[in-house]
Amino acid sequence: MQPIKDAAADFLTRRRIAVTGVSRDAGAHGSNAVYRRLRERGYEVFAVNPNTTEVEGDSAYPDLASIPGGVEAVVVGTRPERAQATMEQCSALGITQVWMHRGPGEGSVSPEAAEWGRSHGITVIAGGCPLMFAPTSDGGHTVMRWLFSLNGNVPRRV
Repeated sequence: MQPIKDAAADFLTRRRIAVTGVSRDAGAHGSNAVYRRLRERGYEVFAVNPNTTEVEGDSAYPDLASIPGGVEAVVVGTRPERAQATMEQCSALGITQVWMHRGPGEGSVSPEAAEWGRSHGITVIAGGCPLMFAPTSDGGHTVMRWLFSLNGNVPRRV
């Protein structure tokens, strides 16, 4: 297992990233915040939502296999019970980097899906948020990273 800081740095070197659970109604939805920040930081980011073809003015895709040219990494921002299906898609598509988003609540972490992914050669960060780490972080997310490390919502090792 590697320290979370190293796993996050490796994940964030990937330039083509899909974010699942991006909502049509952006508001303060966590997946939308991740989607926007990655896009603002120059990542080629793809919204995955099977219920719409457009999110925040960009094309949205019903699943990972529908993204033209594929992706290198995936942020899971759906309910935990949907994480297993995403893990299986990642495995089938050869995607080896997955981050299950988690802030103050349960988030998108499914321990069973994370273990399944790891047993299939996928590096899974089960908790925290890509926005808590450079080069995508900001002051607020840096503080959240510290706080959520105390309660286990950000894993220390991956």
